[in-house]
Amino acid sequence: MQKNMKTSVIANEKIDNLKLIRAGKIILDLQQELKKYIDKGYGPFLAAVYDSNGNLVAKAANNVVDKSCSNNHAEINAIKLAEKKLGNYDLSPYNLSIYVTSEPCMMCLGAIMWSGIKAIYYGVPSERVTKITGFDEGFKQNWYNEFKKRGITVYGQIETDAGEQVLKDYVAHGHTVYKPKR
Repeated sequence: MQKNMKTSVIANEKIDNLKLIRAGKIILDLQQELKKYIDKGYGPFLAAVYDSNGNLVAKAANNVVDKSCSNNHAEINAIKLAEKKLGNYDLSPYNLSIYVTSEPCMMCLGAIMWSGIKAIYYGVPSERVTKITGFDEGFKQNWYNEFKKRGITVYGQIETDAGEQVLKDYVAHGHTVYKPKR
């Protein structure tokens, strides 16, 4: 795993500054846009799928609470929209990347892997999501390396300050943090 010493960004490949700059802009834009989604009743996560030319293919927020469906995470919603738009359950021929405001949970990691998406870029790491919101991100041992073995690039911990603030505001305003009772 590579780590950029100037920032806290981590990756499962040698860090490419052009990829990092592009991801930083997209994730920061998603964090800003997420505030509007939260005001409309969505959960505190937003994901966007882009093609290799930088064109937006699909974007979706988390709507678990609104739709009463525990599977309606932002990543899964965005993947479903991309598959529908492209007319294919296998997204691998399209060389797509997914950008997410926070590190995907274990369910979303599976969805990303099985969708054929080639790269993932995320903001707030799971440990911080859990600490701020109490949401259980699940166990994800060695997922960076497992994705690398499958040809999926991972860059994480991008624009974390902005993302953490969105999550803190979400909790401070009393929005629902969904989690099953254990």
